[in-house]
Amino acid sequence: QVQLVESGGELVPAGGSLRLSCAASGRTFSDYAMGWFRQAPGREREVVAAISGSGRLTYYTDSVKGRFTISRVNAKNTVYLQMNSLKPDDTAVYYCAAAAAYWAILKHEYDYWGQGTQVTVSS
Repeated sequence: QVQLVESGGELVPAGGSLRLSCAASGRTFSDYAMGWFRQAPGREREVVAAISGSGRLTYYTDSVKGRFTISRVNAKNTVYLQMNSLKPDDTAVYYCAAAAAYWAILKHEYDYWGQGTQVTVSS
C-alpha cells in the first residue's frame, strides 16, 4: 500500500503561481511512477503531468506545457507540481497518484490516489 497526501492548493489570481506537494509513504518511492491529475466540475479526471521513478522522464498535457513543471525528490518521498501563469481554466481538484511501474501516463495505470487539493484561479 502507498498513502498519498497532497497539499498546496488555494485560491490565486490569474497569472499567479502555486506549488503543489504530494508526500508518499508505505513503499519504496522510486519504484513508482507519479502523476498529477485534475478534475473540474462536470468533467472527466485528466492527466496533467507524470514523472518516471527516477525522474528522468516527464510528460505534460498540451494545455500546461511551458507553464507547469513536475519534479520529485525520492529522498523525501515527495513529488511536486510547480504551476505558473495560472489560468481560470486550471481551476480543479488536483490529485496525486502513484503507479507500480517505472513509467505511466494513463489514468488506469495508476494504483493509488490521494484525496485531492482544490486549486481555484480567479479571473
